[in-house]
Amino acid sequence: MNPSIKQEERIISLDIIRGFALFGILLINVGAYKIITDGSLIPDYHGMNQIIGNLIDIFIEKKFFSIFSFLFGAGFYIFASRAESRGDKPRWRFIRRLLSLLLIGIIHFIFFWGSILYAYAIIGFFLVPFYRAKVLTISKWLGGLITIYILSQLLGIFAPDMGVISNVIAFFGNDIITIFIMFLSGFLAAKANWFRKISDLSIQIRRLQIITFPLFVVFSTWIWFALQDNDQHIQKIIALGTIPTTYLYLSTMFLMLENKRVAKLLQPIARVGQMAFTNYWAQSFIGLAIISLMGLEFVSPINIVIISIIIFTIQIIYSVIWFKFFKMGPLEKVWRFMTYGRRTASNGK
Repeated sequence: MNPSIKQEERIISLDIIRGFALFGILLINVGAYKIITDGSLIPDYHGMNQIIGNLIDIFIEKKFFSIFSFLFGAGFYIFASRAESRGDKPRWRFIRRLLSLLLIGIIHFIFFWGSILYAYAIIGFFLVPFYRAKVLTISKWLGGLITIYILSQLLGIFAPDMGVISNVIAFFGNDIITIFIMFLSGFLAAKANWFRKISDLSIQIRRLQIITFPLFVVFSTWIWFALQDNDQHIQKIIALGTIPTTYLYLSTMFLMLENKRVAKLLQPIARVGQMAFTNYWAQSFIGLAIISLMGLEFVSPINIVIISIIIFTIQIIYSVIWFKFFKMGPLEKVWRFMTYGRRTASNGK
């Protein structure tokens, strides 16, 4: 979400990946658009519905929100550093940006209980102290947090009854920590300027793939069997595989997007990512409208896929057309105004 970046300055791969992240988020959120009232009997899905539901849990659940979080962290550093280059106060400007996001997020939460925007704003404040930190310092913090997170998940699975300590373990193993880890990962990548040196870092990126791919296979297999056995720790197992899988997805996409033909082919997806704020907000309203038109009492996994494809297709068409006439999305413009004020919003600085 970087509406203040001029088109020629944008890193297109970030927009494309952000667009794909929005589609993955759709596959998770669509099922939550329809609120299930008390006393409703949730269907026990079998056959293709069960397979699709399991595949979403294995390949999508928590992973695409994590990609989105990574890009948010990267966006923070890009935004703040460019604000500083203009003579602005980077941390103060980003705090104002977060406060604006918090307000917009609260409004969105009123309409969709699963909105992540207000949480992003709150967690984002913990990034502010890292703005002046060195790359090595950030790397140490990131490594420490990942270690604590993994240990917390393992203890939650294999030693769940540890009294008061279990509350501490639960805190360090929850989704808030996952989001912040990915915030910090993206922030580190942007601060180290890795996004503009993907080709130069191809060997290191492939090493990351060599490390994360076996972990991805192990956790995917574990999740599959846990789903078949209705394992009570399924959410912790999914969470345990989230970080390596997200790193694998990101490293693979960044390498693929070094191919100019691939990047050009996916330019419409970039347009969706370029106005990610607007599209994320709009997804819930479009989804609710489609579910209502279809008259669905429950949204099955098959319907989730169908509705997600419909919404994303609409957003691709809308985003491509929008950028033929405007330089940023409508909510991005509102967010920019709230961040900078009337004078700066109007003069395009």
